[in-house]
Amino acid sequence: MASTMRPMGRMLLRASRSTLLPVEYSTSRATQTALSVSKTSPFSNIQIANNGILTSHRAFSTSPLRSRKPTMGQLKARHSTGPFSWKSALLFVLTGGGMIIYFRVEKERLERKRIAEMSKGVGKPRVGGPFTLRDLDGKEFTAEDLKGKYSFVYFGFTHCPDICPDELDKMAEIIDKVKESTKGENIFLPVFITCDPVRDTPDVLREYLKEFHPDIIGLTGTYEAVKNVCKQYRVYFSTPKDIKPGEDYLVDHSIYFYLMDPDNDFVECIGRQDTPESATRTIMEHINDWKREGKPLRKD
Repeated sequence: MASTMRPMGRMLLRASRSTLLPVEYSTSRATQTALSVSKTSPFSNIQIANNGILTSHRAFSTSPLRSRKPTMGQLKARHSTGPFSWKSALLFVLTGGGMIIYFRVEKERLERKRIAEMSKGVGKPRVGGPFTLRDLDGKEFTAEDLKGKYSFVYFGFTHCPDICPDELDKMAEIIDKVKESTKGENIFLPVFITCDPVRDTPDVLREYLKEFHPDIIGLTGTYEAVKNVCKQYRVYFSTPKDIKPGEDYLVDHSIYFYLMDPDNDFVECIGRQDTPESATRTIMEHINDWKREGKPLRKD
């Protein structure tokens, strides 16, 4: 009986070993696979117990993920980058505005130059020309003395009841405003030429003009000399030639200021409709145009 049980025991032992080998083999292969997965996958969290049984922990949680808020530097960089940032838009607007202003100013300058050139053209009446008069000190004063500066010439007479005083008040304001605009540069020459040389002697002119502005240069001369300068400037002149002492008479004349450039060429007429502000603006436009072209100005 004992001999019979021994062979049966050996058979049972062999059967149990053949059954366990595949399990151990599959467990070993599974362990190796799990190890390789744990090394390569960031989401695996597999642990191997001492007994070789695989255990794992859940790599995911049911709680919501918290996203990191962008920093201020990242937000600024996000808004400042790209071709349509506020800086590039501002630069575009400023550049465009500057170009528009430049072309507008240049267009106005060229238009003023064109009008001034027209007064010098063939077939056009020329305003201004050679003359010889006397200043309030009796010295000779010619058209050459006007060159090198912008001159502002007005024709009138001291016995004028209202128009001449009003225009000379305006002239005084213009002188001060131009002087302020040019920062005191001595490049503007205001001139008063009498249309009544018989009554407007140098002493009479001196007392009359000092009531308006000390910078106004008074000029007078003989009847023929005054008639000639009025003709040169296209000024209407109605003063009688032969006047008896003490005789009363009326004088009629054109009411304009004549702006002449440093070459003694006519550039603009200032009328009664102009204010001191508008007249100063016109004068300064021409002065600045002259400077912009790099032409010299006499400052003595």
